[in-house]
Amino acid sequence: MSEQEYTPAAVWTWDKNDDNRFASINRPIAGPTHDKDLPVGEHPFQLYSLATPNGVKVTVMLEELLALGHQGAEYDAWITNIMEGDQFGSGFVSVNPNSKIPALHDRSSEEPIRVFESGAILMHLAEKFGEFLPTEPAARAECLSWLFWQMGSAPYLGGGFGHFYAYAPTKQEYPINRFTMEVKRQLDVLNRNLSERRFLCGDEYTIADIANYPWYGVLVEGHLYNAAEFLDVESYTHVRRWADEISARPAVQRGRKVNRVWGEEHEQVKERHSASDLD
Repeated sequence: MSEQEYTPAAVWTWDKNDDNRFASINRPIAGPTHDKDLPVGEHPFQLYSLATPNGVKVTVMLEELLALGHQGAEYDAWITNIMEGDQFGSGFVSVNPNSKIPALHDRSSEEPIRVFESGAILMHLAEKFGEFLPTEPAARAECLSWLFWQMGSAPYLGGGFGHFYAYAPTKQEYPINRFTMEVKRQLDVLNRNLSERRFLCGDEYTIADIANYPWYGVLVEGHLYNAAEFLDVESYTHVRRWADEISARPAVQRGRKVNRVWGEEHEQVKERHSASDLD
């Protein structure tokens, strides 16, 4: 397939009249576009999010902590509609200046703490409650290595492969091939590691697994970008075995429903303010 050659201008300019599906929310500047306060519930943690892979990381983590009996991990999860620009409201930007979900406001102490970036939120919660992050130096380093591996790799999967394969206005061979190559390499990295381990860091389930599952686990289960056949995900047998075990965890099943506004109706919990919302 031939592709029209693009010659970049000497200086890039923002086309505000671009009619692609993301034009209303993509922009080259930061900061709020409108004044809007964030809602605040009664629980120690206020989460502003959506059930994308990055959002699911945090709701799964909170549900896992609650499953272990940490009542201090109770949370309110408020929907942030990124397609309508909620992330550019002044209240949201005050919690996350990068205007991306998820954003967490920890009100469990006298001085509220804002935490943004999903990996940082997982670390914050793990350290606060002493769960899912090893304390022995070598094990901790291994866990954080896989956590940050995911944070650095997912943009190739989501913003690269996912965008050009599933969302771009036209399918173009070069970018799809480029990012498919990288995603399959990443799956091979995971598959080789999981051929020798139950979980990413060994026998213990950690925030590394919680971070990676909503991206790579859901991908090999066939629920991301409708790309399972194209990527031949069934060939990554160890990743699939790992994904199946994690998806069976009750807290994972609960966390995946929170802030979800698509799919089967019984899988959608737009906002979560008590455990009964998921029952």
